[in-house]
Amino acid sequence: MLPDFRVRQRDYLLEISRALTQELDLDKLLERILNISIEMLAGQAGLIALRSESQGWQIRVSNGLPPAFLQYLEAQFSHSTELGDQTENEILVINRILSAFTQAVSMGRLSSVGLPLNTAGHTVGVIFVFRQFAAFSPNDRILLSSFADQAAIAVHNAQLYKQVENDRRRVNALLDSSADGILILMPDLNVERCNPAFCHMVGLKLEALQNQPHEQVIKWTKKPQQMTLEQAVAGGWPLTSHATLYVEGDLERPAGFPPLPVGITYAPLISDEGNLINIITSVRDITRFRQAEEMKSTFISVVSHELKTPVALIKGYVGTLRREDITWDSAIVQESLQVIEEEADRLSGYIENLLDATRLQASGFNVKRSDLQVSDLMEHVAARFRTQTTKHTIVVKYPNNLPIILADETRLNQVFSNLVSNAIKYSPGGEICLSVEIHGDNMIFCVSDEGPGIDPNDLPFVFDRFYRSPDAIRQTKGAGLGLYLAKAIIEAHGGRMWVEPEHGKGARICFSLPISKN
Repeated sequence: MLPDFRVRQRDYLLEISRALTQELDLDKLLERILNISIEMLAGQAGLIALRSESQGWQIRVSNGLPPAFLQYLEAQFSHSTELGDQTENEILVINRILSAFTQAVSMGRLSSVGLPLNTAGHTVGVIFVFRQFAAFSPNDRILLSSFADQAAIAVHNAQLYKQVENDRRRVNALLDSSADGILILMPDLNVERCNPAFCHMVGLKLEALQNQPHEQVIKWTKKPQQMTLEQAVAGGWPLTSHATLYVEGDLERPAGFPPLPVGITYAPLISDEGNLINIITSVRDITRFRQAEEMKSTFISVVSHELKTPVALIKGYVGTLRREDITWDSAIVQESLQVIEEEADRLSGYIENLLDATRLQASGFNVKRSDLQVSDLMEHVAARFRTQTTKHTIVVKYPNNLPIILADETRLNQVFSNLVSNAIKYSPGGEICLSVEIHGDNMIFCVSDEGPGIDPNDLPFVFDRFYRSPDAIRQTKGAGLGLYLAKAIIEAHGGRMWVEPEHGKGARICFSLPISKN
């Protein structure tokens, strides 16, 4: 017949074996292990402390111990981390501290026993049990040691499970918060999972995408220039874990949704044995990149034309004046030189705007502020443009005692000149008004005309770089940089620029500048 302590050992080891397979919640498991340990050794109290690389030793569960006692022990555990990675030394020190402290506070009425939780040569924690009067026998230590070995495995498994669960939550959070669409494909190219961003892209609910074949989810309006996923897989893709595949094209969507330009990257996930586990598919909306490319092409076309025209005029007049078979009178020479000078100025203006746009993209505008009376600047701009048109009346309106502002006179002259030039260019005639009003700590400037106004469809884009409306491209010259640069100059001064839509009643563009404070 087995001795009593052997029977108890067998029963409790069976209990912890059941716990190992049934409980993966770490906190609940620790409570169960501690309660079994106390009951098994007829103790009155106990604790379990776990050790982590980042936080050292921490008491995770306790039973029957007063708060003051635990507070003292927490400090001792914290002090023990100074021993570094010498786990065995740590446990010996903690054991001595606990034994001495237990004897002192209980006047010899309490005894304690502590054993490490070891698994795979690694100490994950320690169990301490306290009981009154009776000291712990060698058999008690053997029983607790056998139990601790099994408990360590259960704790280690629960820790691994918690780590896996935390990793799963991080992956879920990453997928759900990603602005790009993400598909996780199984080896047979069916959809295992997709994120909300992809559902939004294709205009379908998650249920309609789950377990669907890739070719039914990713449908192209026309065959992409690159190899599709199905074609690549048929050719043996992927050969290595780093063999990503990129496909770009217009994604077909349900009725009511226009095609969506996307760039899709396929990355294989391959096991250590070389088997394909998943294909991670990242889908990016490239609408803005497509628009940028179209804008770039338009810009090159427009600028090429705008630069070519003045160069052709200059070359034509110079070639005419150099003819040796004709003697030109001075009036014709002066008129030709004036055209050459005007076209050279126009060419210089285009080049300067291009340089400004490049500087702005690189580092923004640097404004040189000085005291400026803007009414004088407005009058100067109006006077200069009155000589350039006979169809318009240019007026300036401002209140008396207009305060001084700190601003870059050259840059503000560029802003007013651009707005007045546009007003002349886009209105057949009538009044062009430069006005300013004071609103709190800001001056509000407006330039208005009596032309056809700005089409509401163009309003969101008028300040975009290189943007020109279809009507503007057909009717007037320009590179689509004027308003873009004007807005940037105003923002560099701490103000803002906007359009007040008055379609059919003329265009009205306004901007604010802060008033200088003494």
